[in-house]
Amino acid sequence: MTSTEERLAAIRGGVPPRRHNARTIAALTGNPGCTRRAVLDGAGVDKPKLAERIGFPARFGQSRFAITRGNAFEAQVKADGGAELLRLVAERLGVPVPAAATWTDLGDGPDDDMAARQRRSAELLAAAAPGDGADAALFDHPLLGLDVAGRRVHLEPDLVAARLAGRFHVVEVKSFPVVDGQADPAKVSAAAIQSAVYVLALRELLAAAGRDPELVSHDVVLVCPRDFANQPLASLVDVRKQLLVLRRQLDRMARLDALLAAVPEDFTADVAAEPATLLAALSRVEARYAPECLAACELAYFCRHEARGHTGALGRPVREALGGIADVGEALALAAGERAPTPEQEQAAALLRAAARLRADALAGASA
Repeated sequence: MTSTEERLAAIRGGVPPRRHNARTIAALTGNPGCTRRAVLDGAGVDKPKLAERIGFPARFGQSRFAITRGNAFEAQVKADGGAELLRLVAERLGVPVPAAATWTDLGDGPDDDMAARQRRSAELLAAAAPGDGADAALFDHPLLGLDVAGRRVHLEPDLVAARLAGRFHVVEVKSFPVVDGQADPAKVSAAAIQSAVYVLALRELLAAAGRDPELVSHDVVLVCPRDFANQPLASLVDVRKQLLVLRRQLDRMARLDALLAAVPEDFTADVAAEPATLLAALSRVEARYAPECLAACELAYFCRHEARGHTGALGRPVREALGGIADVGEALALAAGERAPTPEQEQAAALLRAAARLRADALAGASA
């Protein structure tokens, strides 16, 4: 039996693992019950290339225009040493706006010396003791880290506000608008889980330095454009729920031995292999497709194709309500009373029969 690292390398085909970032770590929490995704991400497989190789390329990602717009908005928010940003954050936290704040750009220095940048970030952030009597401070481009499946991942949040209201606060700058006080719920949810990644990494940094990790607030400051202008608006987002989900999934990823025990020994995701070989290999590892996967997982279109005819393809609420009934044809037969349910299917079958009666009554009323 080979070691876990050797087996993961064999799954990748011997190529170096793909690096994670905050977006990919956040995406891990989207479907924590999917063994297929956990194994592929744990092994560091290049899922976009894999999806292309098997004929189901991913169809999501930011446009070049959106990236340019986002960079311009972030530069605007951080202009003048973060004076406007400091005001926004202080007012949102309900504290007096400081007359001034120190601004430290932790991104200064060689971009390729990640270890030096992370050490400098750790030293300065750990030394910045938040307190009600201390001056306000803003840290830009800190380099944090998290362990994902046994590998250290470097993370760079938009900004960390320290010594403000006695806490560290992660500030996430996004370019999607808040219109009439409302933003796209899906985008807010994605920003919240991504911010939770930074909160967890910063808490681990403080704990490693012997400081209280709770100095990092679970309230993240989200800065977005107001309405359709570029005027920034700050909102507080509580990420405690996202932190719990994130910790559970990272713990699961750390136990790759247990995940690999359910995977065939000859499983491969080597993009150099023939598409037929890859399709056969993937079909032998359990997946839990849901429509939400289309916005977060590069293999979602393959998994959707594979899940045709299964109740799980209709979404998690349907899968949970019809526990024990995996096939759409079986569900329709139970709804029509053409098939007797097993004892485990009784409750779901009763729901299906009731839904069928309501549908029949509605159709009859419409035609009357």
